Amino acid sequence: MGTRFGKITFLVIGLLWVSTSIAQTIGDFKMDETELYAMTKQMGQFMRRFNYEEDQFGNRLNPKDPKYRSNEMRRTSLPILFDQEKYGTQTELQRYFIEDVTKGDSTYMTFLGGKWYSEVSCTFNYNGKPVNVMLFLAVEKEGLGSKWVLTNVYFSEFNKLFPTGELAEREKHFLHPMSHELDFMNIYKAFQNSEVIEYYASKEFQPDYLTLFFYEIKQGKMVFQHVDGVKFHVLQIKDWYFEVSWFNRSGLNSGWLMSNVVYMPEKEKTNLIKFYQP
Repeated sequence: MGTRFGKITFLVIGLLWVSTSIAQTIGDFKMDETELYAMTKQMGQFMRRFNYEEDQFGNRLNPKDPKYRSNEMRRTSLPILFDQEKYGTQTELQRYFIEDVTKGDSTYMTFLGGKWYSEVSCTFNYNGKPVNVMLFLAVEKEGLGSKWVLTNVYFSEFNKLFPTGELAEREKHFLHPMSHELDFMNIYKAFQNSEVIEYYASKEFQPDYLTLFFYEIKQGKMVFQHVDGVKFHVLQIKDWYFEVSWFNRSGLNSGWLMSNVVYMPEKEKTNLIKFYQP
């Protein structure tokens, strides 16, 4: 019994020491427990705090608690979720945003609600050289659960292959509507200049960069090295778009915070969503 008790005591002391160490240091910054609890350490925690399902001290609220998802409480807590070094605590945009999202019950974030994307900046080795590639991912339902899936990719070399040409330039490159009567003998024109080959495609054609990316991976020309950074793009909230970025710093305003907030009517979100998920 004595030996067992000693082991348990040692384990408890060890856990307390680890807990104290974590409370004192996050990254390169030393902080006390108040700062640790105030830090929004995970994106899921950001969502809970945005909805006021968790307070600013990390305490989760019971759905039966009258404060749970209380818009009155959200008006007090939402300023903490802004990057205050950029937005401060009393900017007009911030006040307008908070007033708008606390009017009703349709402005809560949901994990499986769609219209939010992760942007993962990575370094790959491409043809023997390090390059930056931005991967876009979305949450997709899978059976009884969910998973993150790749929806698009941005790589400057791919975009150079399909530059956006002027309409007048595109109109120079076409196949005559009577080409079929000549057995398409003039189709050679489409292959004379590879830089404009896409001009001969349907006007609905859009280059599929994700397929190009997978092809280069399969060919062994592009090899993953490491992740450089992550941020999130949120379009769930009616008439608003905002980014959530990681801020590793001391003080009570750190962790995952709103770094770019833009008023954006729903009809204007369409093209932006197509960039993340064509």
